[in-house]
Amino acid sequence: MLLLYVLDLAGVAVFAVSGALAAGHAGLDWLGVVVIASVTAVGGGTLRDLLLDRHPVFWIKDTRYVYVILAACAFTIAWVHLLPVPEHALAVADALGLGLFAITGAQVAEERRLPAVIVLLVGTMTGAAGGLLRDVFTAHVPLLLSSGIYGAAIAGIAAYLLLQAGGVPRRWAFHAGVLLIVALRLGGIFGGWHLPVLRLQG
Repeated sequence: MLLLYVLDLAGVAVFAVSGALAAGHAGLDWLGVVVIASVTAVGGGTLRDLLLDRHPVFWIKDTRYVYVILAACAFTIAWVHLLPVPEHALAVADALGLGLFAITGAQVAEERRLPAVIVLLVGTMTGAAGGLLRDVFTAHVPLLLSSGIYGAAIAGIAAYLLLQAGGVPRRWAFHAGVLLIVALRLGGIFGGWHLPVLRLQG
């Protein structure tokens, strides 16, 4: 339970950094950075808690999440003022956030003893919602839709569940699922990997 909590905090931190970077690319002021970082960091988890009827929502129940977001914003602001930002920092942060949030979201649903298909869907929405809100609020085409393999979360969660069903310890299944999601996301962003496209005849 402690490990799940720590990983959830890590997911919030990484997604907050990705939101802060996106706000910086959009030319927003420091308040705008905090707002976008917050929406990005808690959007997926809030949707997860509402779907699973978990009240109060995680960041209202535990203010440590808010402090983690503020610390991530401060870190990002200091970073961009002191050092050049790597070209693909946002994409990497997005991939890491998706991987962590998708699997931790799946684990929360799993603890409710829900069917595997529901665990998969809840985990996918947990991982994807924050980044989707971030990109919409900063007027960008969502990375979720434009970078290929937007089903990475589904693949990673499916691998996580199948590995456990095959007897792999939950901790190792978690790491494998996160790594698969991150690899597929980065492959989609940098390698052009994508699912087959539906083309209509006309």
